[in-house]
Parts: sequence; C-alpha cells; structure tokens
Amino acid sequence: MSEIIQQVEAYLVGCIPTALLFTVLVLAYQFLVQGPLTEALKQRRARTEGAIEDAHKAIAQAEARTAEYAARLRQARAEVYKAREQRMKQWNAERDAALEVARKAAASKVAQARAELEAELASARQTIQAAAGDLASQVVRAVLPAAAGGSR
Repeated sequence: MSEIIQQVEAYLVGCIPTALLFTVLVLAYQFLVQGPLTEALKQRRARTEGAIEDAHKAIAQAEARTAEYAARLRQARAEVYKAREQRMKQWNAERDAALEVARKAAASKVAQARAELEAELASARQTIQAAAGDLASQVVRAVLPAAAGGSR
C-alpha cells in the first residue's frame, strides 16, 4: 500500500507543473483572448442595436413625412377642386347672364316684329276696307250691268 501512496505522490508531484501551466494558460486566455473578444462582441452588438434603432427612427421619420406629404397633397387637391368649382360657378353665371341678355334681345326683336306685323295688318285692313267699297261697286256693276244702269 505504501507503494501505491508513493506512486500517487509521484503522480501528484508530476501533475503540479502541468496544473500550474494549465492555470497560467487559462488566465492568459481570459486576459488576452476572451476579455477583448467579449468586449469586441459587446461593442458590435451595441453598434448593431444602435443601427437598428437608428433605422427604426429613420423609418418613423419617413412615415411621418409621407403622412405630411399626403396631407399636403390632399389639401392642395381640395384647394384646386374648390378653385375649379369657383371658376365653374363664375362661368355658369357669365353664361346665364349672356343667355339672359340674348333672351331679352330676342324678346325685344320679337316684340318689334310683332308691332311691325300688327301695324302692317292694320294698314292692310284699312286698305282692304277702303278697297272693299270700290270692289263691291265694281262687282255690282259687272253682275248687274243693266239693272244698275251702268254700261259695259
């Protein structure tokens, strides 16, 4: 049994330099590799998250601008529509006024023509009435030449 203890003791004494070397390597890895690597990964993650946040902010700003432009466009279209309606009303009023003037002029011409026709009618009636007596005596003379004492 003492031989086994001596072998374990020799084994443990031989493991001490290996354990010390392993510990030194682990500490060196921690300070030289893992620490800077972890820090670089943290910085990269922070920059990535910052870039993502900036992208979200830019998207939100773009959406806000789009909404603002859409509102301005709607407002401009409404103003154009109102101006167009205003022009249409003005043109309709001008057209109606021109039509009214034309109607009045036409009515005046019609009234004047009627007055002229009535004057001509009255003149024609007077002429016919004046000529009716002469025509009647001529008819009577033509039809009844001997009875009227006329000659032919």
